Amino acid sequence: MTNLASNLVTTAQTHPDKVAIKLDDAELTWQQLHGLAAKTAGALRAAGLEPGDRVALILPNIPAFPVLFYGTLLAGGTVVPMNPLLKAQEVEYFFTDSGAKFAFAWGDFLAEAQGGAEGTSTKVIASGPVGPSEEDLPAGEPIATPVERDDEDTAVILYTSGTTGRPKGAELTHRNLDLNAQRSAHDIIGITADDVVMGCLPLFHVFGLTCGLNTSVLTGATLTLIPRFEPGKALEIVARDAVTVFEGVPTMYGAMLHHPSVDSTDTSSLRTCVSGGSSLPEATLTEFEQKFKVRLLEGYGLSETSPVASFNMLDQPSKPGTIGRAIPGCQMKLIGDDGQDVGPGEGVGEIAISGDNVMKGYWNKPEETAAAIPDGWFRTGDIASVDEDGYYTIVDRKKDVIIRGGMNVYPREVEEVLYTHPDVLECAVVGVPHPELGEDIGAAVALREGASGDVDKIRDYVKDRIAAYKYPRTVWVLGEMPKGPTGKILKREVHAPADD
Repeated sequence: MTNLASNLVTTAQTHPDKVAIKLDDAELTWQQLHGLAAKTAGALRAAGLEPGDRVALILPNIPAFPVLFYGTLLAGGTVVPMNPLLKAQEVEYFFTDSGAKFAFAWGDFLAEAQGGAEGTSTKVIASGPVGPSEEDLPAGEPIATPVERDDEDTAVILYTSGTTGRPKGAELTHRNLDLNAQRSAHDIIGITADDVVMGCLPLFHVFGLTCGLNTSVLTGATLTLIPRFEPGKALEIVARDAVTVFEGVPTMYGAMLHHPSVDSTDTSSLRTCVSGGSSLPEATLTEFEQKFKVRLLEGYGLSETSPVASFNMLDQPSKPGTIGRAIPGCQMKLIGDDGQDVGPGEGVGEIAISGDNVMKGYWNKPEETAAAIPDGWFRTGDIASVDEDGYYTIVDRKKDVIIRGGMNVYPREVEEVLYTHPDVLECAVVGVPHPELGEDIGAAVALREGASGDVDKIRDYVKDRIAAYKYPRTVWVLGEMPKGPTGKILKREVHAPADD
């Protein structure tokens, strides 16, 4: 029997007075973090939380996130991390689908959370910098020793989405997350208690959650947080806190590389950097390694794989342009359109993954789970090739997902909102190239007869109803959508106007 929160208990005993979490001048030691989490766990139990009950977190990167995350786990609960930028109608779906009993929300996002909770059974609780005030939760006996949970019990439900249908909750078990943190800390990055890890990846996202928070808790490294990434601020914190490990998405590395203060900032403490979320341009990798004199390791994973599946690892040669090799405990292979395995030098196929990092399944969606993992191998939807040394190279995405600055945007979700606009007859949401973000969101619309066709108003309509990173910055009108013989819109033939 295990509980992911056991790592916090061990580290608090081993390094009680070491700084665990830092946000500018605010600091929590490991002993303080454990104490606050234990107090939260007791309060949740007193409020009626039972083992397995879901608790949503709608928080930026502030100390309250690890306090409430590990507090929930100590009490035996299941955490549902949510993007704080979600609007009320999106929040409502997450609350309803997960059956969250409680939700903690930072003040800036409280109104949308409360709006989303109307008509649901979720109780929304305001959170301060290190958790809720004592008036908002009943006092309870602190739970310092984790409630026993089975390896296969669900620790976290992370919502992800395909190009069709509503978001699905990937159930990650205590074992999934514990082992993936171990692989990340020991096999890939080499994190120890002497390290300072930069926490600018959002903790509600699986990359930041596992490789930032959970690896720091496992090893006793200090995690220094940035609520919102800004390259100048990131460089400043690297120098101020002597950051040794930086974890980010490709756009972060490009932004720091070209920031005016890069040459005047002391970044000599940096030892290792890791990149994921989307493809890292080889030119960026090479230039960054030369400028900062560090190893920049690129890898690959998904919410459904806890997330790390493959990496260019610290103790092995790197191959720029690849996503590395399968990590220990994980197996990867390529499956062709004919269902047969595709070997090295045999072309491309869809990446399939099995191992101790693969999710338990999609929350309350047995059919979707069976379709995603039909034979013990999770189908990723990503197309790749593999070389003789086992290094994989992504060549395309089978899914239509748009990766905007490392954040996944699913066209169907945006299209659903567009279709509610009275002027829109048909639409297609596609990725458009962007020099800093890699991709941005574009939308082609065909209008209803007599519609005015004011694309600015259509764009603003979507902006008001969906998270800020999802709405289309570019909207253009087509006389009619390109379609195949069955009437299906052909997205591959939808392109933004050249002058945009």
